[in-house]
Amino acid sequence: MKKIDPPEGSPDGANAAVSFAELLATYEWVSAAGPFENEAFVSRVTGKIHWSSSFADVEEELPEDIEDGSVYLAVPHKNDLDLGRELALRFVGEHLPESQGVVFEFFRKRGAYSRFKSFLEQKNQLENWYKYEESAVEEGLREWLSENGLQLKP
Repeated sequence: MKKIDPPEGSPDGANAAVSFAELLATYEWVSAAGPFENEAFVSRVTGKIHWSSSFADVEEELPEDIEDGSVYLAVPHKNDLDLGRELALRFVGEHLPESQGVVFEFFRKRGAYSRFKSFLEQKNQLENWYKYEESAVEEGLREWLSENGLQLKP
């Protein structure tokens, strides 16, 4: 992810605080669709999150200056943080290294996650995957916040 400098005039260079729960829900919404289908932007000044979708009716109008990267940051899609296919392959490499080839083939076709999760269920690794994924998403989002100078609400 590209780091954006904080906006001019921020008090002491501090940026707005963001709720982690709200950021996580927004990240999941952005990541539920293909890249650029659902988008959301965090105001570096207020911490408010603005939503946009190319196929769903979102009742909010985006601010006119939403493209100003010094004021708004696009909430990352899971692929932006390597938390999609790459994460699944890392999990398999760490937990089921003998199955890397099989799982890699899943991700060469549509419906990969369904096959991947069925495979993990057969191997009694589905719960481990969910914990691994949750931890990686939290770590990735916290790192994204830090890299972009945003604070977490207490």
